[in-house]
Amino acid sequence: MVNSSRLFTASCFALVTTAFAFAIRAGILSELSSKFTLTDTQLGYINQMAILGFPIATIVGGWLYNEFGPKRMVWLAFVTHMLGILMTIFAGGFTSLLLSNFFIGFGNGTVEAACNPLVSNMYKNNQTTMLNKFHVWFPGGIFLGALLSQFLGKSGLDLGWQIQIAIMLVPTLIYAYLFMGQAFPEREDAGQASLLDNLKGMMTPFYLFMIFCMVLTANTELSTQQWVERLLGKAGAQPMLILAMVTGLMAVGRYFAGPVIHRLNPVGVLLASAVVATIGIYTMSHATGVMTYVSAVLFAIGVCYFWPTMIGFTAEYIPKSGALGMSLMGGAGMFATAMLQPIVGGWLDKSKMESAAQLGYKYEGAMDAEGVSAFFGTIPAETFAQIELMAGQATLSNIVIFPLILIAAFGGLWFWMRGKDAPAAH
Repeated sequence: MVNSSRLFTASCFALVTTAFAFAIRAGILSELSSKFTLTDTQLGYINQMAILGFPIATIVGGWLYNEFGPKRMVWLAFVTHMLGILMTIFAGGFTSLLLSNFFIGFGNGTVEAACNPLVSNMYKNNQTTMLNKFHVWFPGGIFLGALLSQFLGKSGLDLGWQIQIAIMLVPTLIYAYLFMGQAFPEREDAGQASLLDNLKGMMTPFYLFMIFCMVLTANTELSTQQWVERLLGKAGAQPMLILAMVTGLMAVGRYFAGPVIHRLNPVGVLLASAVVATIGIYTMSHATGVMTYVSAVLFAIGVCYFWPTMIGFTAEYIPKSGALGMSLMGGAGMFATAMLQPIVGGWLDKSKMESAAQLGYKYEGAMDAEGVSAFFGTIPAETFAQIELMAGQATLSNIVIFPLILIAAFGGLWFWMRGKDAPAAH
């Protein structure tokens, strides 16, 4: 007999593991930079590998779900999570961090590929609401992970980055225990849906348009959160507390998503989210001190419903795409986010150089990690803090372009979708 409640709880703990990976990695970037003498661009490549594993897993996982169902996939997620976490703890430098973070990202993507269609299949009459409740545990897990990173890191007990990474083992072992020995529901349309059927459902302008929107919603949310320490570290606020506050608000919002989605409908939710996210990131790019927290609240409200509503919209309005369509929707968002990480790091590096030049410190050496580190080491600490603040604000001004485009995209979608109901499930 299928125990839907236990499977749902196990899925939530698996998503907590994914969330811990995002939060704790965001919290230790500066420590990794110092320990291994890494530039922000190199940190961007580490972030990239962690995120790149996700879409690769969802591409493979969407096919595996059709062939084998979620049971084997959740155990694949467990194995790759364990491998990535242990390899990160014992990493010796840039190359080993690239590889270990890729395995963690692959585990994260496998969780998404398995659990999104699993939850959708278990709650067919309430898909978008239950997917929002499931995805409570991504921001909820980041909230917990950010607080743990703050408590265990340099602002707290100063136990080192390896201990913070090891904390990820806790939700990993819990979800493995909860999935162990459980019966899983039959796949939706078992024996009927095929890879070809899913591909036909995806090869439409409508689905491709939603992929484009997913690229922008994912980067609006995740590229801002993943770099929170480097973007806001000198804004007169505690970055990890900001991350905890943002994701805590997102978790609450997703838990009570049902009434919001019912009142505005999914497209209305996405349009309103784009507007508020734009305002939040714009104000964040100019804020310092207490106003940083205020702008972060606006950002949290803006990005709260993006991810689960995009997945739920795909399940409801493009049902022929099946589990593969849902997996690739999330995978596209993560792939684009992965590709942007070195670019964000490059924005920070370039902006720091430009800000230093504005303040009378011009660097003329080679753009290598050691030379750049030595150059910034000659600048007084107070001035360097100002340089980092200016660079973070300039980078946020670049990121705000994404939700601005989404306002136009979702506005057009809202007019096009007026009066149209979701098609019947195939």
